[in-house]
Amino acid sequence: MNSQQAPSGGRLSLAQSLWLAALSALAGFGAVYLMAQPPDNARVAVQGDIAPAAKPAAGQGGSEMAAFVKTSSPAALPAFTFQDKDGKALTIADFKGKTVLLNLWATWCAPCRHEMPALDRLQAALGSDKFEVVALSLDKDGVDKARKFLGEIKVSHLNFYIDPTGREGFNLKPVGLPTTLLIDANGREIGRLAGPAEWDSEAAKALISAQLK
Repeated sequence: MNSQQAPSGGRLSLAQSLWLAALSALAGFGAVYLMAQPPDNARVAVQGDIAPAAKPAAGQGGSEMAAFVKTSSPAALPAFTFQDKDGKALTIADFKGKTVLLNLWATWCAPCRHEMPALDRLQAALGSDKFEVVALSLDKDGVDKARKFLGEIKVSHLNFYIDPTGREGFNLKPVGLPTTLLIDANGREIGRLAGPAEWDSEAAKALISAQLK
């Protein structure tokens, strides 16, 4: 059967194709936390050691960013709100003019915790008035838990952002956590990567720097 055709013989829709691409990427991330009931932070956790990055696709030059799935064109994001360290309500529109790497994470997600230092280092390396790593906690158990974790691992370059309801971030339809979206200066999604990654790698920096030119 042609891989681009549904069992009935009809072609897959764009949405179905994107889901298949995301699920294929997830196959290389045994520790990704899949979401069953996002409003309650319910999850099916694949426990164990942190999985290595997915095997790069052919022709990707060994890049761990091979699992990054680009949109065919910049896509508008659904509405979602969150808070900064002072409890001020924000939307992605508040970052207009900046390229944003939006990382959806939670303290109960082991792969999320594993990749956070790399996100902090990425912010230190590339953070500016034109780029920011927005690590958005989806911990519905409160601000203190997320703050405590970031303090324990000595995050010093990332600003603190949280969705205290644990719900709003799921408007972005992540397959699981962590999920990281690259968003252009007009607040549109350029693409996303499902699962953990070394976000301070040269491959990741090249992906982001290409959007800053």
